[in-house]
Amino acid sequence: MDDFHTSQPIFVQIRQRLIEMILRKQVGEGDALPSVRQIAGELSVNPLTITKAFEALVEIGVVEKRRGLGMFVTQGAREKLLAHEREKFLHDDWPRIAAQIRALELDLDSLLAPEQSQKGTHK
Repeated sequence: MDDFHTSQPIFVQIRQRLIEMILRKQVGEGDALPSVRQIAGELSVNPLTITKAFEALVEIGVVEKRRGLGMFVTQGAREKLLAHEREKFLHDDWPRIAAQIRALELDLDSLLAPEQSQKGTHK
């Protein structure tokens, strides 16, 4: 899990991994997140980097610090993250993807064909 890339700060990448854990329901609302020391040890990064990632999640209201207990996922965190990630995708990613679809003259059938063939093999 410590395969970081240089295009983003490490704390941003860790924050995104924590977001993905919540979105995939690997960590549920009300659940404790792993401790700063545990994550820092597993990823071989400075504990301050982990703290910075947690603070970013606290700022958007999806994680709360419980004094003496650790960091916990807030109620409604997943829905809040889904709304945020959808908006981010539509604003940041979709215009570039849509432009590429138009440039390649792709239609809906050709875009969905790989997914449809995968569904057929997983029955």
